[in-house]
Amino acid sequence: MFFLFMPNQEEDRLYSYEVKRESAEDVLYINYLGASYIPSIADSSEVMNRAVDALIENPGASRIVLVQQKNYNYDFQETTLLLEIAQLYVYLLKQEKILSQKKLIITNEQAFSERYNELFSFLLLLKQDPIYSYFELKKILIQSKILLERMNIQERIDQENYVRLLEKIFKMLEETKIIQIAIPYFENYNHGDREIYNKIIKADVIPNFTFTRLVSDIPEDAEIIDQYEVGEDYDISIVTILKMKNESKLIYHLNPPENSLDEEHNMLLNLARGVLIEHEPKAEEFTDVDRIRQVFFNISKDLLQDLAQAKWIKLNYSNLNKLATILVRHTIGFGLVEVLLQDKNLQDIFLNAPIPMTNIFVRHQNYDECSTNILPSQSDIDSWAAKFRMISGRPLDEANPILDTQLEVGKIRARIAVIQRPLSPDGLAYAIRRHREEPWTLPLFIKNKMINPFTAGLLSFLIDGSRTLLVAGTRSSGKTSLLGSLMLEIIPKYRVIVIEDSLELPVESLRKLNYDILRMKVRSALLKTTTEVSADDGIRTSLRLGDSCLIIGEVRSVEAKALYEAMRIGALANVVAGTIHGASPYGVFDRVVNDLEVPATSFKATDIIAVCNPIKSSDGLHSWRRLVQLSEVRKHWKEDPLIEKGFVDLLKYNIEKDELEPSDDLVNGDSEIIKDIAANVRGWAGNWDAVYDNILLRARIKKEIVDVAKKTGNSRILESEFNTLSNHFFHEISDKVREEIGLPLGDVVFPKWQKWLNERLKKRVI
Repeated sequence: MFFLFMPNQEEDRLYSYEVKRESAEDVLYINYLGASYIPSIADSSEVMNRAVDALIENPGASRIVLVQQKNYNYDFQETTLLLEIAQLYVYLLKQEKILSQKKLIITNEQAFSERYNELFSFLLLLKQDPIYSYFELKKILIQSKILLERMNIQERIDQENYVRLLEKIFKMLEETKIIQIAIPYFENYNHGDREIYNKIIKADVIPNFTFTRLVSDIPEDAEIIDQYEVGEDYDISIVTILKMKNESKLIYHLNPPENSLDEEHNMLLNLARGVLIEHEPKAEEFTDVDRIRQVFFNISKDLLQDLAQAKWIKLNYSNLNKLATILVRHTIGFGLVEVLLQDKNLQDIFLNAPIPMTNIFVRHQNYDECSTNILPSQSDIDSWAAKFRMISGRPLDEANPILDTQLEVGKIRARIAVIQRPLSPDGLAYAIRRHREEPWTLPLFIKNKMINPFTAGLLSFLIDGSRTLLVAGTRSSGKTSLLGSLMLEIIPKYRVIVIEDSLELPVESLRKLNYDILRMKVRSALLKTTTEVSADDGIRTSLRLGDSCLIIGEVRSVEAKALYEAMRIGALANVVAGTIHGASPYGVFDRVVNDLEVPATSFKATDIIAVCNPIKSSDGLHSWRRLVQLSEVRKHWKEDPLIEKGFVDLLKYNIEKDELEPSDDLVNGDSEIIKDIAANVRGWAGNWDAVYDNILLRARIKKEIVDVAKKTGNSRILESEFNTLSNHFFHEISDKVREEIGLPLGDVVFPKWQKWLNERLKKRVI
């Protein structure tokens, strides 16, 4: 499961090398364990010479790794530069035979020794320092031409032959990629100075306990757009957002703590990892990931302390925890993917096949899609696949090339989608959707401009009114997050049943907030056979589990028919809500009726369709998540709700103002759904002003929370715990006001609620 380059007994000599086949490429490993210096092709002529010699023997290699306590990886681009020099060396020596007497002289035998020494020295220098050899050859050529001008006619023929040979060699060397790349730096070049190679050949430094590659250096021509820290305590990583010229995609440059360890700490981790991989956890232990990670963390600390004492290395408490955290991450964990998941700004992580040859991509909430400086190894991705199989208990093989599962590391939650051959002909690929540690709330969406306060107030009113609601949208539009925030608007005294094939909704968070909630895990629509119950059977079962609100993670397939059964039953008393792919109300109708084969008349059980879609900037480089439409589904139509005006917008997005605006139908009290809610509430039936006042009251409260959070810097009041508490006191205050004056009027309820908020803030109990 874990790969680590360890030279065998015959190859454990210093400077020995071997070639390993890894993910469709041959990797040349050169052993520098025991060397008294850090190996660098750029800084050392000896190291460069050794690398070129190894490439002469192994011309198929596409990557070079110099193995020490830290491994120094030279990727395909750098290796190609050296391989071209190796091939030129072989061609000149064996094909052109430039050291042969036949090539060097015609008649002037006295010149053979001098010319042989010149070209012999050039060939040696070519492998050690091709740029210096270029200038040395140029000097030899100039001197030979000067000498030619001084010769008599008989001597000139022999010298002209030598000059032509030098010109041919010089032209071949000048056309190599390494010389072409170096030419712009020649102006400030001092002959023999190797600093020029640091601009051309740079190694990715890889700790010896992992083979995931990391491009450490920030490119010289990159513009730093942003920089921030992720992680906490002793596990801090630096993220730098970079913009390259002529590239629209930004670079997400990660510098994790494992990339800046000293040699002693790297050695300890390498030794400890070798011990831990002998005790790999069994599949059944991965059923409780948090427990097994804590066990391994404790074992790692003890092991590292013992190794440090044996090697006379001092480890303080902070460094011990830091090394143990890194060790767990790179043994039973998921390597640098876990570091990426620590970044709250990331929404998605993509590992495209072939993964070892493709940088990881991420979707950033502020900078959209970015390329990273991370290239996982084949051994890492194979190891992760095996762990995901154990965590999920599902197969992942040629017969079952799709795996959907979840990853939980502490507070971090993520949805994992894995595909492999034959579906992915280039091998394993991963798509990771990072969930927020705490649920999204309506105030948080107001802050991020996904919705405005009025929309939040209307959504809160509709949830309290026990409507059936579908949240529609494209991929990554925020459907599931919005549905999760609506769950927090359900009064906790009501039972909630959640049905999902992938566990994305914030059930655990609601359970901690004392919600009466039951989660049901059903079979994914992508799976043909499994022990899990199908989604439609899960929905039908939920109807026999007692009076409950019903939340469906996503409507994907045949379960739609069962869902509409639930809607027809549940709409009388409880909220029924779910997400579905669709870019408009009619798009939802088309998918439900034509794709999922729900009868058109059954679709009328839908009360509200909320549409989320990304809004793009005019340059196409930026996008923002927005709720762009909220429509009610009226019940008078027979065949086509679009033609028969069955869809009526309650809210419509104004792109110039960047917010939703209430429609005339809503403002004028022509919403049949809202009037239906009001008909079941004493004091609201036939009293549109009182109903609209309640929507505005809810909006005012949500806005006040956002404004106070901004004013006081107390962002905790935007989170789920306070959102639930605020909703509770809103309902309690409304009930008391209703008993006193007959209606929970906004002008009476809001000051009382605001007083409660201010008292909470003064007492610092939030």
